[in-house]
Amino acid sequence: MQAMKRRHWLASTAALAVAPWVRAQGSDNWPSRPIRLVVPGPPGGGTDILARLLGEKLSAALKQPVIIDNKPGANGMLASAEVARAAPDGQTLLFSFASAMAINPSLYARAPDPVKDFEAVAQIGLTGNVLLASQNLPVRSFKELVAYAKARPGELNYASWGTGSGGHLTMESLLQRAGLRMTHVPYKGTAPIIVDLLGGTLQLGWTDVSSPVQYIESGKLRALAVSGTQRVPHMPQVPTLTEEGYPFETAGWYGVFAPARTPVAIVERLNALVVATVGSPEFKARLDALNLPNSPTPTAREFAQLVAKDTTTWRSILQGLGIKPE
Repeated sequence: MQAMKRRHWLASTAALAVAPWVRAQGSDNWPSRPIRLVVPGPPGGGTDILARLLGEKLSAALKQPVIIDNKPGANGMLASAEVARAAPDGQTLLFSFASAMAINPSLYARAPDPVKDFEAVAQIGLTGNVLLASQNLPVRSFKELVAYAKARPGELNYASWGTGSGGHLTMESLLQRAGLRMTHVPYKGTAPIIVDLLGGTLQLGWTDVSSPVQYIESGKLRALAVSGTQRVPHMPQVPTLTEEGYPFETAGWYGVFAPARTPVAIVERLNALVVATVGSPEFKARLDALNLPNSPTPTAREFAQLVAKDTTTWRSILQGLGIKPE
């Protein structure tokens, strides 16, 4: 009996000794050093702009620098793969977008799985992408583009931020349904697409709805249509693809992700910080200026469910296009 009591006492003592260590692995001493926020796009693109805005607010709240690490290329896989391999301690995070997370697993066998390889932390924004035309292209509406392209099969080119990106697959779905042929030109991000559209070396290009606003408002670029479920405030004249007769119900979003097995305490604390930031009047105003007025603030679990749902939806779209994982 005495031996049993002694073993029980030793077990209890060990548990008490471990408890502070377990808490330390949660959020009590996090972050212990600067946080690296990896962004799958070059500086100046919509993802980068929003990541820097968020990073600034998180840095102030956490009393640690948030360092933006731009890693463009491979439709976001370079960035996501690096974060998936990182230690699950909350010190390395990913700021990514819907297509990079929800599409890649159905396109590339080597792509990280957004459900298995990450903890979905927080969602920012819910919007679509925009199809832009260079001033050199003599079309002023989506209907004019369809008519112009039908008369010139295979002569037009269009850009997206990578093979298998949301812009690429959206356009391929449109081309298939409209009976059109164009040449896809993949880029490493949206910022260089805008540069080449302005320079006239590109005719058409898909980008986020944030980075080209000033060029659309000044008339230097023409916005022909937006994907997603609704028009955006700084482009109220630009119809959705659904309004143009090509139903397209998947919307884009941005989100913060952590490596799988990051402690729940850190994920929940980060979610609370992002939700509070997104809900602040100052940040709402910045989001509105970036054409992102619709900013849901789900819990980490709810965001994870959205990621899983969109991954399934895009898989169905890819199957409809006859595209199989490489």
